[in-house]
Amino acid sequence: MNTFTRFSTTALLGLSASSSLFAADHELSLMLDWFVNPNHGPIVIAQEKGYFAEQGLEVTIQEPADPSMPPKLVAAGKVDMAISYQPTLTIDVAAGLPLIRSATLIATPLNTLMVMDDSQIESPADLKGKKIGIAIAGTEEATVGTMLKHHGVMWDEVDIINVGWSLSASLASGKVDAIWGGLRNFETNQLKLENYAATAFFPEEHGVPAYDELVFVANSETYDKESIQAFNRALEKATTYIVNHPEAAWEEFIAYAPDTLDNELNALAWKDTLTRFALRPAAIDLARYDDYAEFMFEHGIIESLPKAKDYVPSLN
Repeated sequence: MNTFTRFSTTALLGLSASSSLFAADHELSLMLDWFVNPNHGPIVIAQEKGYFAEQGLEVTIQEPADPSMPPKLVAAGKVDMAISYQPTLTIDVAAGLPLIRSATLIATPLNTLMVMDDSQIESPADLKGKKIGIAIAGTEEATVGTMLKHHGVMWDEVDIINVGWSLSASLASGKVDAIWGGLRNFETNQLKLENYAATAFFPEEHGVPAYDELVFVANSETYDKESIQAFNRALEKATTYIVNHPEAAWEEFIAYAPDTLDNELNALAWKDTLTRFALRPAAIDLARYDDYAEFMFEHGIIESLPKAKDYVPSLN
């Protein structure tokens, strides 16, 4: 079973014992995008090592029962912050949800177009007439379509099949010739553990603008700038610690929830995620956000074109 692509029940995860050493000036509720996994390393380390507490924060971490809900709950004022995706944030803002990007967690795309090494598919050009599996219908016509067009293949020259959350299994079994949505730090490793070799084509190398995979979002009407600044300082300290001490950080990470985190897939994913964390979570690049929004607008994913300056504020 793919230990990454499964849902978790809603859970409130306990505070680190070290948090009691500091008086909390602000309480923050944070809802993740998924159940805890290596993508959330800086959050867990900031909690475990007391970095949030040092900043006067008491952070309550929640896992979503429905991964589509976190940004909506922020917009509704039910939680203070949530993890979302840059493309999702752009869609939500274009639809009128009161959201801002407050920091970046994963600063590169993770999604890939993945094929088996023995498939004789050496580039997206070889996917003409092939079957591509997806998990959720959404932006694939823009993203995968752009990657294919970059290599002279039209969207109507491939067969898109919704395989649900069985991405890796569908690829390994030959049900499909490629999958879109396999993460470069997880699905490749999962297949490797099952003695399969796969090749990933990265969207940002095949015509799709680069974007931040995971971002933190807050309510644009009610967010507390001081709390977000404190959160970002703790997050940056945790990220620096992870990069400087990856093995020690791994041990502290799995101690957070050893029954679910301490496994071979997560250990491999941890190593592949280290270079993806945003070293300066609060840093902003408005042009990067505007470029991707224009890409989405041109492909009809959004009907209005939001400007990054309006939802990516400077919080320094």
